Amino acid sequence: MVQAVAPNLVAAVSEARQWDRLMEMAAIGAIPGDSPEDRGVNRPCLSPEDRQARRLIIGWAEQIGLAVSVDQLGNLFFRHEGTEAGAAPVVSGSHMDSQPKGGRFDGIYGVIAAFEAVQALREAGVATRRPIEVVAWTNEEGGRFAPGCMGSMAYAGYAPPNTWDGIRDNAGISWADALAEHQAAEADITRRPLGVVEGQTPHAYVEAHIEQGPVLEQKGLDVGVVTGIQGSRWFSVEIRGRSDHAGTTPLSVRRDAMQDAIRAITALNTLMRDPTDVLRFTVARMEVFPNASNSVADLVRFSIDFRHPDNAVLQARGNAIEGVIQAALTTCTATLSERFHATPAQFAPLVTDAVQRAAEAQGLGWLRMPSGAFHDAQFMVPLCPTGMIFVPCRNGVSHNPAEYSTAPQLAAGTRVLAQVLAELANG
Repeated sequence: MVQAVAPNLVAAVSEARQWDRLMEMAAIGAIPGDSPEDRGVNRPCLSPEDRQARRLIIGWAEQIGLAVSVDQLGNLFFRHEGTEAGAAPVVSGSHMDSQPKGGRFDGIYGVIAAFEAVQALREAGVATRRPIEVVAWTNEEGGRFAPGCMGSMAYAGYAPPNTWDGIRDNAGISWADALAEHQAAEADITRRPLGVVEGQTPHAYVEAHIEQGPVLEQKGLDVGVVTGIQGSRWFSVEIRGRSDHAGTTPLSVRRDAMQDAIRAITALNTLMRDPTDVLRFTVARMEVFPNASNSVADLVRFSIDFRHPDNAVLQARGNAIEGVIQAALTTCTATLSERFHATPAQFAPLVTDAVQRAAEAQGLGWLRMPSGAFHDAQFMVPLCPTGMIFVPCRNGVSHNPAEYSTAPQLAAGTRVLAQVLAELANG
């Protein structure tokens, strides 16, 4: 049954205000572009730019009377109170950090959309029984400190909050030190408990996001009703050999780490071959030492990003990676470490059905679809009913300065989100 729209609520969502806020955020860490539509963002987590962006939205929250708090992982919350004391909150948001050459909408749209939806509820005078909390999760991208989603993982109890203390960025700064510096800079903000670790369980979680793929745009649709997220496994590989003179050492006696790395990656491509083109396998980061043109490489490090929606495939092929690498080597040795492991997540009908109802009630074109990218929502699934709302992005481009969605597309997603939050918070 299609739920009736509260016209005053939908009308209170301001397309112009939301766009202006997104552009104001995009100016923090801005990457110059050839045109106004191709200006990206470099806003690493726990950086000065990250803190500047957080102070900006904190100022907006204080202006409209939302309570601001932060937990020990730096997850930032803005609370709209409900009418029932002690009721579990509905939580909505995303992240504010970006890839090194990221776009202006990935993550931050979900935070600004939740903020705009809550402001629209307040301006429209729509009371909610449950409180609503807007959240900006810490380090979703993993661009500075890997893996991503540290804030939501710790909040949901997926991993202890000190799990990543020893991880270092490219400058050698540890996660623990960067977080301590960040917390000192935000010492004036009210500290709150860390999610499920300290007994805080939401009633539901919903996250708005650009699709990061081409499906909605190609089909001419307005909203993706996200049904779940495919599983992901990330690995780091080290191939160790011996450095020798490139001009004097015969090939027959070399222990060339680069050549064995190439053999290993070729063998992995065979392992990961998928005629259906559902599987995702990526080797994207490589380090070579001593990285000199006239020296044989003695060490090669590379990353593996493997994803699949079927957990049986994710486990079977992921577990085969180490053996395939070892079998491909001719003269070198290899070590493999798994940095990230998330099984496929299925979203709850409580949220997905609410998203579909809202899209239908507002006359929007919608599609039920899975997410190929992982999101903070993935780690909320065991904790509470969870779902996502996708909006189109131009040519499906994301993690790129050319990432773009129009103001009307983004506003349509936020109007759906506002209706969903009102329904969930009164449920």
